[in-house]
Amino acid sequence: MPPTPSRSRRLLGRLSLPERMQVAEALRTETVGGILLLASAVVALVWANLWPHTYESVRGFTVGPAAPLHLDLTLETWAKDGLLTVFFFVAGIELKRELTVGDLRDRWAAALPVVAALCGMAAPALVYTAVNLGGGGDPAGWAIPTATDIAFALGVLAVVSTHLPSALRAFLLTLAVVDDLGAILVIAVFYTSAIKLWALLAAFAGLVVFFLLHRRRVHGWYLYVPLGLVVWALMHESGVHATVAGVAMGLMLRCTPDKGEQHSPAERIVHRVRPLSAGFAVPVFALFAAGVAVSPGALREVVTGAAPLGVVLGLLLGKSVGVFGGTWLTARFTRAELDPSLKWADLYALATLSGIGFTVSLLISELAFPGDPELAARAKAAVLVGSLLCALLACVLLRLRNRHYRQLWEEEERDEDGDGIPDVYQNDPRSGAPEAPPE
Repeated sequence: MPPTPSRSRRLLGRLSLPERMQVAEALRTETVGGILLLASAVVALVWANLWPHTYESVRGFTVGPAAPLHLDLTLETWAKDGLLTVFFFVAGIELKRELTVGDLRDRWAAALPVVAALCGMAAPALVYTAVNLGGGGDPAGWAIPTATDIAFALGVLAVVSTHLPSALRAFLLTLAVVDDLGAILVIAVFYTSAIKLWALLAAFAGLVVFFLLHRRRVHGWYLYVPLGLVVWALMHESGVHATVAGVAMGLMLRCTPDKGEQHSPAERIVHRVRPLSAGFAVPVFALFAAGVAVSPGALREVVTGAAPLGVVLGLLLGKSVGVFGGTWLTARFTRAELDPSLKWADLYALATLSGIGFTVSLLISELAFPGDPELAARAKAAVLVGSLLCALLACVLLRLRNRHYRQLWEEEERDEDGDGIPDVYQNDPRSGAPEAPPE
């Protein structure tokens, strides 16, 4: 009898050319946004510690109409509930695109980042809960260390000039997108208190109208932008976190072009909105959220208080163990093999990098302790400390392999015939690139 063919599959192999180009475009914008995010965080820390009264007065400045939907909000709240909606809108589009036309439309390809993201959310929550149950802390902040900030992570990669292969960057990007969706579900389910049913039903009706207009191929930003603002305002009034509206509308956009269309609506919109999200919305949110007191006493509370210590250990240990463990278990039980150009140490370094939980972690810090601003501030300081430790450790681990990464990157980029298609994709039926003409 002929031998039974092996059913092993390869983890983190080379991306198809269309997917690689899509990921490259997203990463360029997110990397620039990550550098701006780092700068905003530094400005916030300096501002809040040198001129705290000015910082608090600006952050607490109220603007907006009071009636009929109580939108007289502070600048901090506008950044948290308004600008982050743009961030989650882009995350919703990215997830929809990956699952419908991207590499994740294959269930096997989707399983790896989804399992890694779920394990990367569960493990930090368990670490935080264990620390707080044993130390008499507040368990309400269990979700703080569960988030991954892709912009911050890419900003770190840009600063240290790490030539990470596109497959690893795509894995990190998709992991963060799934993580963002999980975070918004956690916020909607666990950090929503009183709900105004009429506003929630009205927001849902607005989403139905949005979906029907889009399904019937009705065009015109002048229809969708006002409708989106109304849906956002109603969601905000309902008591459900307003960013849920952004994710919902992002998931509704069509990702496949109709006949005669060069690009789908999702592609066109995300191309325009992603720079706004990465270059303005997230950095401005960081400016108003990252300003926490940094002093010897505050840092001492981070490592002695149960809640902040749980955040730090959740990010530093929980994230790396969860993401790496989820990836390894997926390979173990599906008989998958890691791509020969990579090692499991590369995955662990990437898992450590995923412990940078800045934007959404800061958001959840405020939602978890609404009645205790001092504890919320300590949790934010813990997010900064944990993210910094993860960044430093990941940089060390990645730099140890950077020479190998550079070789892989140069191979991916080599285009000796100058036709705009990297040579590794020539005549590769999996690449989606046109075949070179015969000589």
